[in-house]
Amino acid sequence: METNELLKRVRKIEIKTRGLSRNIFAGEYHSAFKGRGMAFSEVRAYQYGDDFRNVDWHVTARFNHPYIKIYDEERELTVMLLIDISGSGDFGSQTRKKSAMITEIAAVLSFSAIQNNDKVGVIMFSDRIERFIPPKKGRQHILKIIRELIDYQPGSKHTSLTVPLQYLVNVIKKRSTAFLITDFMDENYEEALKIAAKKHDLVGLWISDIRESELPPVGLMKVKDAETGQLAWIDTSNLLTRNAYQDAYRAKQEETIDLLRKNGIDYVTIASHEDYVKPLMRLFNKRSR
Repeated sequence: METNELLKRVRKIEIKTRGLSRNIFAGEYHSAFKGRGMAFSEVRAYQYGDDFRNVDWHVTARFNHPYIKIYDEERELTVMLLIDISGSGDFGSQTRKKSAMITEIAAVLSFSAIQNNDKVGVIMFSDRIERFIPPKKGRQHILKIIRELIDYQPGSKHTSLTVPLQYLVNVIKKRSTAFLITDFMDENYEEALKIAAKKHDLVGLWISDIRESELPPVGLMKVKDAETGQLAWIDTSNLLTRNAYQDAYRAKQEETIDLLRKNGIDYVTIASHEDYVKPLMRLFNKRSR
């Protein structure tokens, strides 16, 4: 992509997503993703309604008046974005590709994070680690992430969720909040998911397209697997064919959701033709309870 065109696209995404993160998500993000704990801030005189368990007995004895310890949340987090850039992201049957939505969501999360003084890092993956951007703060760092997501050309079109989950565990030593942003088109990653969820606060963002779950009755349809390149013809005028296609997707969906729940992983599903603001708000509000 030409440099001027790339910069225009980056700027357009920044304007949209930075505004969303500032005006809509800032408070919800802060509440949904807590800091590492509480750090001592100061000692002050006891006031009516204060928690008596926080009384500083040494200072109280010294001044013959009750004093309490005040604690502040240790806010700084490390946020890791595990972003699927495999071939299936190029699919989009409606208004945009899944990859375009993934880029915007990653930008919103990134701007929300830096507004809360959190670091943001990225693991871009296919069936290999395509690009690792170490966690940092600042607007320029986020713009770099957006540029990479727009312009990076992956070396493989295939997907392995095991690869980025293992990389996260091996490379990021301290506990982080890790967003796995993918369409979950993979199998046999259960063990890697389980291990990563124990070490990190793992959150699943499932990006889908409506044509992955249902087919329109338009007669013979030529379809291509975006990852393998395999071609096939489907007779969508056949009701049994459409029902079987839908049932297969639902079975995969139920299996994936069960796996996420079993490992205590919060998740949200986002369709590429829909507005992602409401699903993200549901996720944030759920975690704030």
